[in-house]
Amino acid sequence: MKKLLNKKMLSNVLFVLAIAVLLYPPSREWVMRQIAFSPSVDEVSESVKLTDYNWNLRGLNVENQNFNEFEGNVIFVNFWATWCPPCRAEMPMIQKLYDDYKDKVTFVFVTNENWETVNSFFEKNGYDLPVYNSVGNPPSNFTETNTIPATYIIDMKGHILVSKVGSANWNSSKIRNLLDDLSKK
Repeated sequence: MKKLLNKKMLSNVLFVLAIAVLLYPPSREWVMRQIAFSPSVDEVSESVKLTDYNWNLRGLNVENQNFNEFEGNVIFVNFWATWCPPCRAEMPMIQKLYDDYKDKVTFVFVTNENWETVNSFFEKNGYDLPVYNSVGNPPSNFTETNTIPATYIIDMKGHILVSKVGSANWNSSKIRNLLDDLSKK
């Protein structure tokens, strides 16, 4: 009987710990980082092509831009928010990717939050990603979902090779190899 009680007590303790980990935001983000997978990459022949680049962006820590100024570049677009646990979970991986590829790839991070909120979050976590607010509607290829995070990788000819909703491992060898290949062309 004592052995059964110990097994039951142990399973109850483990269950309570699992629930606590999932409810406590920092630990939830850590769990999300541990289980994040690299997103799938579409072949050019299967990809959707971006046809409209006209999208005004108000820079929060960079200059204002029109997205059409990025046409012809490899572009990494991420829609996110500081309050979003999956967004926060993937941010350290994105920052590492940005650190290594910011001279080869155009990074566009879009939020609807103000600079004070973003800056506080960036200072706390040591991030320096280029952040914009959307002015007007983004290209229709980006509005298929209202879920964040939503991330897109676009080649120099406008093909959306990666379209991922939800947290992902953006610092994976698969994504790095893709960016290496795309930036050579």
